[in-house]
Amino acid sequence: MPSPAAATLAPLLFVFLWSTGFIGTKGAALNADPFAFLSVRFVLAALLMAGLTLALRAPWPRGRAQWTQAAVSGLLLHAGYLGAVTYGIAQHLPAGVMSVIVGLQPLLTGLLSGPLLGESVSTRQWAGLGLGFVGVVLVVLGRAPGGGAYTTPALLAALFALLATTLGTLYQRRSGADVPLLGGTAGQYAASAVAMLTLTALHGGAYIHWNTEFIVSLVWLTLALSVGAILLLLTLIRRMPAARVSSLFYLVPPLVVIEAYFLYGERLSALALVGLLGCVGGVLLASVTPGAKGAFARRRVGYK
Repeated sequence: MPSPAAATLAPLLFVFLWSTGFIGTKGAALNADPFAFLSVRFVLAALLMAGLTLALRAPWPRGRAQWTQAAVSGLLLHAGYLGAVTYGIAQHLPAGVMSVIVGLQPLLTGLLSGPLLGESVSTRQWAGLGLGFVGVVLVVLGRAPGGGAYTTPALLAALFALLATTLGTLYQRRSGADVPLLGGTAGQYAASAVAMLTLTALHGGAYIHWNTEFIVSLVWLTLALSVGAILLLLTLIRRMPAARVSSLFYLVPPLVVIEAYFLYGERLSALALVGLLGCVGGVLLASVTPGAKGAFARRRVGYK
């Protein structure tokens, strides 16, 4: 059973790791075809997770049903979501804007978790989700660059990523709880690698510039995101209500903006700072409910 400190730090660590994914993806997308890059990333991640499963003698998915569940989760959470995010950023959609659009996931998850999962969403949680949504919008308006509009393919990719991650979260919560964590994640990446390799072959013109920026981005995204953040996310999904887990994503866009400031010298406007406060306040409202203090800490977290 995790300590209260670990239960508090786990969601915060996930938010930080997830936010760096947008910055790392930008670095990779500047130097490689998006589908070719993700093919390499998913192959490496699948091998790492398979090796970890074997080293720890953790169980693998059993039977066709569990392997199918792992594959569907992977196609939604990895191939669908990350494929669309990377493609959109490669189409010149700013990483911060992409993070804000997919940051609408909590609203969609809250709307769908009731009819699909039978989970109740309290008035306090809805208020938090609404406040977080307003904060996310303010962050985007406060840092949107002047000039031309974003391209249609880039915006469609962002919307597809939003839909994929929402459905992936709900599917994982509903159907993937019995799939072994390590072996199941290896299966997710294997299915995603096949999908990306297929897209790379169909897309044509694949290229990768193996420079320092690309290699650093690939290593970070594979180890910290594809292994660390995904395992943490799947654990949180299993142990917390879907709407509460999804509310953590409201912290991601503001953090991406902060990281972009330190890495690229982008200044935060007063409007963006107000949006940051709104996002933090929304997460607090949506995540903390009466009598829920320490709820995550009281749940057992372990491998199946």
